[in-house]
Amino acid sequence: MAHPQIAAFARLANGGQAPLRTVYGQGSKLSRTMHDIRYDELHDEFFVVNPFAEAILTFRGGTSGQESPIRIIQGPHVKIGGNRLDVDPIHDEIFVPDARRIRVYPRGANGDVVPIRIIEGPDTQLTRAESLSVDPVNNILVVGFNKGERDPDNGALLIFNRTDNGNVKPRAVIRGPKSGIIRINQMAVYPPKKLIVATMPGLVDQMEPPNAFLGIWTYDDNGDVPPKWKISIGPRTTLKKPFGVVLNPKNKEVIISDMRLNSVLTFSVPEIF
Repeated sequence: MAHPQIAAFARLANGGQAPLRTVYGQGSKLSRTMHDIRYDELHDEFFVVNPFAEAILTFRGGTSGQESPIRIIQGPHVKIGGNRLDVDPIHDEIFVPDARRIRVYPRGANGDVVPIRIIEGPDTQLTRAESLSVDPVNNILVVGFNKGERDPDNGALLIFNRTDNGNVKPRAVIRGPKSGIIRINQMAVYPPKKLIVATMPGLVDQMEPPNAFLGIWTYDDNGDVPPKWKISIGPRTTLKKPFGVVLNPKNKEVIISDMRLNSVLTFSVPEIF
């Protein structure tokens, strides 16, 4: 039986190399279904949502072994709801999607704290918000919107202002057959070029979806717009079900985790940086 853990590897690791360190055990307070992890380089911290405990766990960047979080946001006033997040280290905020709403918390909070903002209401178009990414430089928030079981419409990318609050309309919506968006699992943004990078792992019940890919759009896109760049599944890329993504601008790399391969793949894509 596998136990929940976070593994840190060398950037140039390849094949079956062992992790440099792992975070695990009761002291870490980790659990199953950790679907997102975000690193804050400015404060050398990383963040994980524990959905079973409805908590946001903050660890120091060098955490190893059964080390405990340095902060935990949890309690009746918190109401986490979702299992993904993103962090804005410049404005000291944490964003958490929860289907029909986006909650925003103080980055340095600890204990039972109320959200400082909530995007929620019919005008937001939020009904299945699953993932998000925040750009603190251009003040943009991008939300991944997934296809419902009984909904004929596909998924979408909803673009908001970072400081939006309450029942606000998105400033743009990318959706339609040309976009190819069905389900978005994890996203990243690249502020210098105003890019949205999102993994499309296909429908949940498909082991190897035929239409999975990683797509890249811009903040100026709106409507049924195809991705400007695309990393597709198939024998050339070896991708089968792309799930997570992180950008490494310094080395001009896109790093993708694949759920079906149970691996992390690094692609050199200098043209997008």
